[in-house]
Amino acid sequence: MNQQQGIRILAIETSCDETAAAVVVDGREVRSNIIFSQIALHTLYGGVVPEIASRKHIEKINQVITEALQKAEMTLDDIDAIGVTYGPGLVGALLVGVAEAKAIGYAKGIPLIGVHHIEGHISANYIEDKDLEPPFLCLIVSGGHTHLVHVLDYGSYAILGRTMDDAAGEAFDKVARAIGLGYPGGPKIESVARRGRSDAIAFPRASIAGEGYHFSFSGMKSAVLNYLNSCQMKREAIVQEDVAASFQQAVIDVLTGNVIRALEETGVKKFALAGGVASNQTLRNALAAVCGCRDVAFYCPSPALCTDNAAMIGAAAYYNYRAGVRSGLDLNAVPNLKLGER
Repeated sequence: MNQQQGIRILAIETSCDETAAAVVVDGREVRSNIIFSQIALHTLYGGVVPEIASRKHIEKINQVITEALQKAEMTLDDIDAIGVTYGPGLVGALLVGVAEAKAIGYAKGIPLIGVHHIEGHISANYIEDKDLEPPFLCLIVSGGHTHLVHVLDYGSYAILGRTMDDAAGEAFDKVARAIGLGYPGGPKIESVARRGRSDAIAFPRASIAGEGYHFSFSGMKSAVLNYLNSCQMKREAIVQEDVAASFQQAVIDVLTGNVIRALEETGVKKFALAGGVASNQTLRNALAAVCGCRDVAFYCPSPALCTDNAAMIGAAAYYNYRAGVRSGLDLNAVPNLKLGER
């Protein structure tokens, strides 16, 4: 290990439908970030098919690792540790990445570090903003997760709130399918919503009683479906753009509402956004405005670092490595792994 060159981590991400590998130095410098996306393949089925995703990961995993090393101008002999997503996610997809990482770690005699997928999304902000350090609040919004987290330190998290049912991205996908936009729903709803009126339809904004900052999107999704059914029964025209814009605004209102309350009640002066839905420019603008009028620093990764990628896993792996975290060769995929568990 050459300390002068920094800690070089090869990272692997296969939690869903992206086969990704990256080389990251000292948690902040990305030497390569290779992603093979399966979106076109799963679009044929209207969503991710787990068995197909797993088979495609097997087909592409060695290819993306080779390309990542080549772009970084390194070989496996130059790598100091290997990080891999081991949960949460699709169990078959996770197993492909975990098995590959364990094989490389064993063959090269380098440390293996299992990384939580949500921790990876949070850590994408360290790549985008080199000066960002904990503590800060972070909202992670993706197809499988909606979490509001207090990042206390590297690797130390307090979950303030989470979705009680559908994740925001999952709701986007289901609504997009219902109004005939197809998969993936998030980008398509955002695109169509630009031509619609966000106040055209009064969809509900759910709030969860009790302590915490929890979310609920299932009722909102059901309200959209009920609206569509009602229009069809009454033979009233459905304006796709207005449905998309009104639904999107309802989701954003729920997200920003909890963020505002958390910022005011905690007094934290740094806020970060993460996850695939963080690519939504309307959401980014809304949260930037929330932070701007409260003198809170706002951080958000570029869209390429919001969606699933291996660079974010390399960033998270570095801080785990620095803290002395190591995984054994008994590391296994944990599809329902909770943030903070190990």
